[in-house]
Amino acid sequence: MDDSMGRLVYLPAGASGPDPEAFLEDVLTGWRRAQLAQGTSTETIRRRNTQVLRMTDFVGTAPWQWTPADADDFFGHLRGVLNRAHSTVRAYQTDVKLFLDYATNPAYDWNEHCGRLFGTVFSQVITEFNRAKHVQADDSRALKRPFTLEELQQFFDLADLEPERILHAGRKGALSAWRDAVAFKTLYGWGLRRNEVRHLQLVDFSRNVRAPFFGELGLVRIRHGKAMRNSPPKQRTVLTVFDWAAEAVADWVERGLPRYGQPVNDLFPTEKGGLMPVRNLWQRMRDLVDELGFPPGLDLHSFRRFVPA
Repeated sequence: MDDSMGRLVYLPAGASGPDPEAFLEDVLTGWRRAQLAQGTSTETIRRRNTQVLRMTDFVGTAPWQWTPADADDFFGHLRGVLNRAHSTVRAYQTDVKLFLDYATNPAYDWNEHCGRLFGTVFSQVITEFNRAKHVQADDSRALKRPFTLEELQQFFDLADLEPERILHAGRKGALSAWRDAVAFKTLYGWGLRRNEVRHLQLVDFSRNVRAPFFGELGLVRIRHGKAMRNSPPKQRTVLTVFDWAAEAVADWVERGLPRYGQPVNDLFPTEKGGLMPVRNLWQRMRDLVDELGFPPGLDLHSFRRFVPA
């Protein structure tokens, strides 16, 4: 291999043939770096890599040789023999799916190298036909609960990844997915309600003289708080406490909002510059939570619920 140009070049193997274990290790290392670049936590990365290796050991072949039937056997074993929870199996499937999304991504050369070395390529084996369905069709009936800290990290990681997945699939909606990812962090970072975050505007943020390191995002004035019956919306001021939340909003303001191509006042507008509907944000959350396989009981208000330390 030669990385003098900043990229790995796989040379023809010797008489012993290519080493599949070394190649898989290189792919996993590349995936680890890509996840770190996305801001994924090291614990999440470790868990995802472990699930890929666990399936590799069970199937007995390298991931570029997997078929949907192999996935059926592995996850069927987890559920039927090892008696893993339904939500756990869904989470494992998400880990494997994300790995194969990365390995098959045309932005990388893994399939090109794989085809030359082994005569086969990676393919996605987690499909709509074998992916475990959500155990409850209507989450609104579940007992409401907060995110756990681990769930919250996994949710933010997947929300951050969603715009990239949409772009690579050639679909529309990457900008909206980016907007929603920042909106989710804003809900949690400032403890806001869904209607409050929808009505946020750039002018609602300002400096906090006691926390100058947050710049223009030191506090936010809420103008559309939950009102008493037959009363106008309550107003309040919320101080910024998380630097990562301020950084996410600052990045969105600097690089996201200009992509609308027109001046906008709302922090999270629609593609046409209007007020973001509540159902859009809720549907995005349901899709991500469903893909992660979390237990029921989560909604947009879960970002405001207390998580014991």
